[in-house]
Amino acid sequence: MSSADLKAQKRQKFEHVFTVIRDELIAHHIGEGMPKEASEWYKQSLEYNVPGGKLNRGLSVVDTVEIFKGRALTDDEYLKAAILGWCVELLQAFFLVSDDIMDSSVTRRGQPCWYRNEKVGLIAINDAFILESAIYYLLKKHFRQETYYVDLLELFHDTAYQTEFGQLIDLITAPEDVVDLSKFSLERHRLIVVYKTAFYSFYLPVALAMRVCGVPNTPTNDPYALASSILIPLGTYFQIQDDFLDFSAPPEILGKIGTDIVDNKCSWCINVALASALPAQRAVLDANYGKKNPEAEAKVKEVFEQVGIREKYAVYEEGAYKEIISLIETIPEGGSKEGLKREVFKSFLDKIYKRQK
Repeated sequence: MSSADLKAQKRQKFEHVFTVIRDELIAHHIGEGMPKEASEWYKQSLEYNVPGGKLNRGLSVVDTVEIFKGRALTDDEYLKAAILGWCVELLQAFFLVSDDIMDSSVTRRGQPCWYRNEKVGLIAINDAFILESAIYYLLKKHFRQETYYVDLLELFHDTAYQTEFGQLIDLITAPEDVVDLSKFSLERHRLIVVYKTAFYSFYLPVALAMRVCGVPNTPTNDPYALASSILIPLGTYFQIQDDFLDFSAPPEILGKIGTDIVDNKCSWCINVALASALPAQRAVLDANYGKKNPEAEAKVKEVFEQVGIREKYAVYEEGAYKEIISLIETIPEGGSKEGLKREVFKSFLDKIYKRQK
């Protein structure tokens, strides 16, 4: 079986678990006496917003549990890992539905953003709340009896809180209607990235798998801190990659229309351009960044090309890859005494290195 076939098979198996949790959530909704119209709306929201992405975050929970176990998972082990994976995807859906409203985005995953669908509008805000709350129903239903149940609750609550911190910094640094590039800096960008992306996209899936596999933490030995010290730089690399693709990748490949420039986003690209721009180029950026018209966007992109964003990104990517590899190699080749394994982190890096979308 080819690697592509194996990947497709793994995705199909994972997607089957989505149908299980979707039906559980809808059955619970109906059981609460909700009208048919509301349950159908809920089902449509789940199907539209949760399963359509790359599913890397959710699948990473399953992959990481398999690496820690060092063998194929039993049916029960797989189901538990996959449910946690889908809880991460529900968290992602909650963030994306909300973020698209805040950013006035147009498309997501190759289709209109949920709030842009007919009759949805700002009802999408409540839909986002429901997507998040579904996580805690599933955790209670499937993990209430486990010794690590509270650890799972804390992981999801803490990670959501951290991500919302990052979103706040992002929104006040770069409001769509007030463009002030003097607020931007690579350090501010780093802070946004760590809190808005790295914790939930990279640390959360691994930490969940570690809890399921019984990896302990003590005051003198904290493998969770060690994992975080590798996964946060991985997440930072991922988001800088995402920023670059927003500028450089065609919409038909990216699956969405890049909006960082017109949305006045504090992205890696604009911060690198600001650090490199000549006075005349800086004037063009000040006059055109964050403007809602294609002519202004084109002028900003022209400055990006002039300062060599593509070349600077290529240099950054190679440097980030080498740094992350060196961090991974701090874990002994046979695994650490706490149970951490290099393969966990290498699998994340392999999924994103030189990705095109």
